Amino acid sequence: MDTTRINTLHTVILVMLVSFLTACAGVPEGGNNPPVTTTEPEPYRIGVGDTVSVHVWRNPELTQTIVVRPDGNISMPLMGDVVAEGLKPEELADEISAGLSEVIRSPEVTVMVNSPVSAEYRNRVRITGQVGQPISVAYRQGMTVLDLVLEAGGLTPFAAGDRAVIHRHTGEEYESFALDLESILEDGDMRTNYTVQPGDVVSVPRKTLLRGEL
Repeated sequence: MDTTRINTLHTVILVMLVSFLTACAGVPEGGNNPPVTTTEPEPYRIGVGDTVSVHVWRNPELTQTIVVRPDGNISMPLMGDVVAEGLKPEELADEISAGLSEVIRSPEVTVMVNSPVSAEYRNRVRITGQVGQPISVAYRQGMTVLDLVLEAGGLTPFAAGDRAVIHRHTGEEYESFALDLESILEDGDMRTNYTVQPGDVVSVPRKTLLRGEL
């Protein structure tokens, strides 16, 4: 057998081996999978209910600790209401500094979040629908869809686990991604056992019963 045919045979064998290992690993080919969490933590943004400390250098009468109101605002002396919700602490400090600069020369403002109450709600994951107990739990790094289902007591007999979805906030809106919980629980097929992210909501619909099943 000449060298060319040997090299060609080796190439074919290698391609077949890679395809076999990929199939065994359960790597899905294509599909609309949820985006993966980035390793860089997102900067904290102030939310309703958070307690923030505003310090104005050399102006102790303006230094105070404030709770962000339900309308997302805080009240500052000499300024009135200031929008705080959705801002990073340094961005709020810049807003306050800009407002005070009309009455104080070169104000130096720092803002610290003392009690990040709103983070508790943003950093939760939830599962609803046909599960033993719909729950909302604190996000834990590495948590998967299967972990969430098991914490909820598994699926009910009426659950259409093959039509479950995970809703994820991506940018400005929520997107939905298909889950096959029946394959995960019954067959050990982990292709849709995605790692969850803070704010994810898993929804398990009810089976559509036929007339003879009623």
